[in-house]
Amino acid sequence: MSSAGEGLSRPLPEQVRINVVDLAAQVLGSMPAATIPPPLRGIAKFDPRKRAKLGSAPIAAQLENDKEFREAVAESVAAGWPELVSALAEGNVPPAADPVLVAAAAYLTRPPGWAEMVETARVDLEQTAAAAEGSAQEQTVTRLREQLAAQKTSAKEEVERLREQLKTARSENSDLRRKLHEARERMKAADSRAAEFEHAAQHAKESKAAASSAGESEVRRLRERLSDVERQLEASRRAAREGRSIEDARIRVLLDALQDASAGLRRELALPTTISRPADSVAAVAPGQPGVAARALADDDPQLLDQLLALPQVHLIIDGYNVTKTGYGTLTLADQRARLMTGLGGLVAQTRVEVTVVFDGAELNAPVQVVAPRGVRVMFSAPGEIADDLIRQLVRAEPQGRAIAVVSSDREVAESVRRMGARAVPSSMLLRRLGRA
Repeated sequence: MSSAGEGLSRPLPEQVRINVVDLAAQVLGSMPAATIPPPLRGIAKFDPRKRAKLGSAPIAAQLENDKEFREAVAESVAAGWPELVSALAEGNVPPAADPVLVAAAAYLTRPPGWAEMVETARVDLEQTAAAAEGSAQEQTVTRLREQLAAQKTSAKEEVERLREQLKTARSENSDLRRKLHEARERMKAADSRAAEFEHAAQHAKESKAAASSAGESEVRRLRERLSDVERQLEASRRAAREGRSIEDARIRVLLDALQDASAGLRRELALPTTISRPADSVAAVAPGQPGVAARALADDDPQLLDQLLALPQVHLIIDGYNVTKTGYGTLTLADQRARLMTGLGGLVAQTRVEVTVVFDGAELNAPVQVVAPRGVRVMFSAPGEIADDLIRQLVRAEPQGRAIAVVSSDREVAESVRRMGARAVPSSMLLRRLGRA
């Protein structure tokens, strides 16, 4: 307890205080709720096992300051220990009684001379504790002496054992040093041989790599040469086939043109188809025969296109978008192509001429299907190529002497095809001819 009781010069001994609080905690749980002191009402609700432990300080303070609560606890003590309480009330302390119980009962019941009884119990407890402590110390010293003697004996035996182990370890250490030295020598020799093997392996690897690289380079070079030879052979074969085919086509077209030209000339001059006698040839050129009118027409002369279309085996090459954008550029490209194809179908049906229409493939977002009339060839320039270049290729592909007419208002195209022997015709002239048809 933190403060001394009435008549006590010192606080209760700890064992007595614990006993008093336990007794009060038991009584607190059996008291009516109305008689429980207000500071202890919350503690009274605790479990009996926790009430003395958790409420030790409030219970001790209430016993010290609340006489009614202490007397209620004293009544419970008197009922439980009637003989001890009666003897203390008469001033007699039972010699065999527990000093803790005597001091607790005296503190709670407060008989005459209770303070001296508490102090006497304190002295008895202190003497008992001192005697117990002295006995325990003697027992401890005896036990420690026995342990020390045993440890000395064990230490002596351990020292002897360690000496033997040290002697053995020194001998083993000497052997291990010798073996370690031998192992190091063998390891050095092994490292030296390994370095030699590694150097030889590296040299062999480099030699192999060099040989492999040289072999691969030679194989690659031979493959390239073989590919070049194969390409050259194929190009030669293709050139021979194409040259022969192109030359055959050119000769055939030229012969057809000559044949048609001769037939037309016969019709123009009213020549007989056969000459059976020399006199027939003289009669064919009699005086007064009308001659053939001939005059050069300008590029913008409306009759130019009609005369060109009347030539034997004439090839009419048309710059498609140049014509359609000149005549009906407000339409979509698909509608422009369809309208041009419709007009050319009627023209071919009338004149029976060869017609090739060239469109610029760069203006197409995707492949298109063009329905070309019979006798009309439709071509699109390849990616990276313009229609003008394709037109020039078509002109160059024709044999010298064949009549070629190129329809385009592009000045550069007209001048280039004119230098190659073709006749340039403005797009507006073809549009007028198609409109007339």
